[in-house]
Amino acid sequence: MKSTNLYKGSLVTIILKLLNEHDKMYGYEITQKVKEITKNELQLTEGALYPALHKLEAQGLLDVEASKVGNRVRKYYKLTEAGTKETVEKLAELESYIRNMRALVNPKFRNE
Repeated sequence: MKSTNLYKGSLVTIILKLLNEHDKMYGYEITQKVKEITKNELQLTEGALYPALHKLEAQGLLDVEASKVGNRVRKYYKLTEAGTKETVEKLAELESYIRNMRALVNPKFRNE
């Protein structure tokens, strides 16, 4: 995709959805999973991902678990109970947005 501006508003939803599906993940793993799922159409940068992860943690939506891997400490992110509830809400919002955009872009697909 030429512009990632459309994805910026969905970054939190993407993170929450992946963590909901995979229990816990570390940052690089999230970036690679997004690349894999989108067939390299979307590539999350560390500069976008980590501030979002830190914000979600500060909001109480994520727990962080540190684990030593070789000589490095790897941080795993996992949804809290509040994060799981927020995931459901964010996915519903995104689905509604997609339906509305589809109706605007192609009026043959009216909201039902």
